[in-house]
Amino acid sequence: MSLQESFRTPDEEETFYLHCRAAYLSVFKSSLMNISSKQQLCRALQQAGRNPSYATLNKYWTPKTSKLNFDDFCEILKCERKIEETDLLRAFKRMDVNGDGYISHTELEKALTTRGEKMTTEEINAIFSLLDINKDGKLNYPEFCRLFVSTVERCETAALERLEANAKLKRQNFGSQSYSPPKGSVSSSAAGTSQTAATLLPSSETAQEESHITPTKGTQSTTGCFFVETDGSIGSLQYQLHIPQTTNVYLTIQPLSLSRRPDIPSSWMAVDTALFVTSAGEAKEDSTLVCFTEARDREKYVWKGELNAGSYYLLPFTSGCKLKRRNKKTTSGKAVELINRSDTEEIDLSRELREALSDIFDIIDIDGNGLLSLEEYNFFELRTSGEKCDKDAWLVCKENFDMRKNQLTRQGFMELNLLEATEKEGDPADLWLSLEAMGYNRMLELADACPFQIDVHCEAAQPSIQPVSMASGPRLLNQALQKSITARAGARALRGQESVFIYTYRGEHRISTLIANKVVSTNQKATVHVNNEQSRNCCSSRGLNVFAVEVPARTKMVCQHVLPVNERQDWTYNCVETLLPST
Repeated sequence: MSLQESFRTPDEEETFYLHCRAAYLSVFKSSLMNISSKQQLCRALQQAGRNPSYATLNKYWTPKTSKLNFDDFCEILKCERKIEETDLLRAFKRMDVNGDGYISHTELEKALTTRGEKMTTEEINAIFSLLDINKDGKLNYPEFCRLFVSTVERCETAALERLEANAKLKRQNFGSQSYSPPKGSVSSSAAGTSQTAATLLPSSETAQEESHITPTKGTQSTTGCFFVETDGSIGSLQYQLHIPQTTNVYLTIQPLSLSRRPDIPSSWMAVDTALFVTSAGEAKEDSTLVCFTEARDREKYVWKGELNAGSYYLLPFTSGCKLKRRNKKTTSGKAVELINRSDTEEIDLSRELREALSDIFDIIDIDGNGLLSLEEYNFFELRTSGEKCDKDAWLVCKENFDMRKNQLTRQGFMELNLLEATEKEGDPADLWLSLEAMGYNRMLELADACPFQIDVHCEAAQPSIQPVSMASGPRLLNQALQKSITARAGARALRGQESVFIYTYRGEHRISTLIANKVVSTNQKATVHVNNEQSRNCCSSRGLNVFAVEVPARTKMVCQHVLPVNERQDWTYNCVETLLPST
């Protein structure tokens, strides 16, 4: 980094990035767009007040370079000084043999054909013709330097003014993107039948450009976990987000790896995740969908844009395509031993159980501070036993187990579980109930759960996140999911019943369909036969290629979610929906 860009204060850093964005957006529509050629890099650098030579351009755009993003551009600007009037004057004075403040065509030609990056006679003639304003065969270089620098400064000022004046441009700069669904074809066939077909490229080819995070004032992170219930449904905690003032926001959700080996990721890292943001009205019924994560950056699912000051619900979601309840009978191998006994019959937790409990500790440590508050511990208790630990019981824990700042440490959590095992004289039955409730199988594999992490970055405010367990949470999530589909997809009426409509949301990484039965009569349900057999490299949240959905009158119902089985290959979604006769 040059001395010029060694930031002494946060204000200096903020000003630097503001100038970077202004220059970048003078060339590109959005800072998510990539620099795709050396010529574009040159234009962007010139907009930032640099005057790159061929050598400079070749340093950053090598034969192996195919693209540079906004972050790369900022790093280049940190290393390359802005051109100053004194620098230009010094360079021209070397060519001014007489020292009279003018350069003749002969002097310019001699300098540019014998020093540095040599130019052709044609290039020199073109340059001199452009700069010899008076057409007297001489270049008044002090005046040229002054005009050049002032023009650069005016360009930068104009770009900054555009950035400040245009709120939409500011949101583009932060990375907001308008929705543009992949192209697909829709056709109708026999009466009562509708067919939807779309071929999507592998995610490596259609993935969002790598995201960057603009320097932020506040960041808040939290963890959670999706659990597959016995009926196949998937649940998790919900969260309340508070933003004290209107600001640009960068939201992400991603699976949380608990692997102790960086080279071996956790088995659930391929599970798709999403985050739906709804307004938090005084009544739960007042909640409306604000936004949801559509873009993707590797395992992260991302939304960027502006949120007004206020409170919001964060509703985690996974489609269920890659997180399903596994049949216990399919688990091979011998069950892991949970309890060890010494020669003196002293009870201890096995190494495997301690590792599993340590992972559980990380899952329920929602604020990530390495300690369990009473509230965090109670999420574990409600999940495993259906009961809460009250404040009196927590005081007893404080007297018997390792605690810090009235919060349970990892060691204290181990001690608590050891006490419970000891009280049961080593019988692991209750331990297994707790482990299975947390998604573990008898091999101590986390099979029916997927831990996740949520990050909220705010450009001009400090956000706060609190976990909440709302009875209305599943209903709010379903409403938000339905709204996200109907708002992004047109309605297609099934032939033979003009009151039954299909909505198909086609994201780059997920396809979701919804059936709306708008029949007025309360007893006229619609039964829709769904056939995915013509789809290729697709998996459905239903777990079946052919199934039927029964939709009551005046009701909307999510039909299915579809994801690629192998994200590195093309996937073709070809679904035929047929209205079955009423019985």
